Amino acid sequence: MFPYDPDIVAALQNPAQTIPDVLAALGAIDSICADCDGLKWFNWLYLTVTQAVETRVNAGGFADNAWLAQLDVQFAQLYFNSLQSALSGAPCPDCWTAVFSARNNAQIARIQFALAGMNAHINHDLCLAINATCRATNTMPQHGAIQYNDYTSINSTLDSLIDQAKQTLNVRLPGDPLPAVNHLEDLFASWDVSAARETAWQNAESLWNLPPLLSAGLLGTIDGFTAVIGKALLVPVP
Repeated sequence: MFPYDPDIVAALQNPAQTIPDVLAALGAIDSICADCDGLKWFNWLYLTVTQAVETRVNAGGFADNAWLAQLDVQFAQLYFNSLQSALSGAPCPDCWTAVFSARNNAQIARIQFALAGMNAHINHDLCLAINATCRATNTMPQHGAIQYNDYTSINSTLDSLIDQAKQTLNVRLPGDPLPAVNHLEDLFASWDVSAARETAWQNAESLWNLPPLLSAGLLGTIDGFTAVIGKALLVPVP
């Protein structure tokens, strides 16, 4: 961990209520974290994505802008909750532990942290955020609904931003160049954000329709599977 971790916890004390709140918290984390902290690079990518979402929401670019804005807030708060828990010594999902525990490993590339964080956030958190948003807005997760269409319409933007990040962050954590690493290139190529988001929606529908005991079991399975992917994404570069 890092000596400024209490400052990060303090910056997250007030739960986000709006997209500007989310951006303020992400900006605070970005300003606190040193470049040698892997957390900074997932957070940087997440900040970039959220700025793009805010721009489209403000332009009225979704059929249900209120639902999409609520999803953005619910989604971000799950990341903030896991980060607060980890930095405070409380339990957090295994998929996030995989990311947070490797923050200072100088042999890991910045893009590895960015994608491992996206993996934890999308594959584990997003289904929970979808359902929380549906409960808050009196809707339900359903393929073909206008909310689903708005949700999938973001995929091309995310693909573009992640492709840019792969170029920008293709250096080791301290900033020095990476050697040619075929196993990482193959792994990055196989990680598809659109496919991950579709699986998250399917998981949201499954969780929505399951009784609590069964939904807890499914979420545990999702966490374990996501943690395995995260550890693979964070294999140190020789």
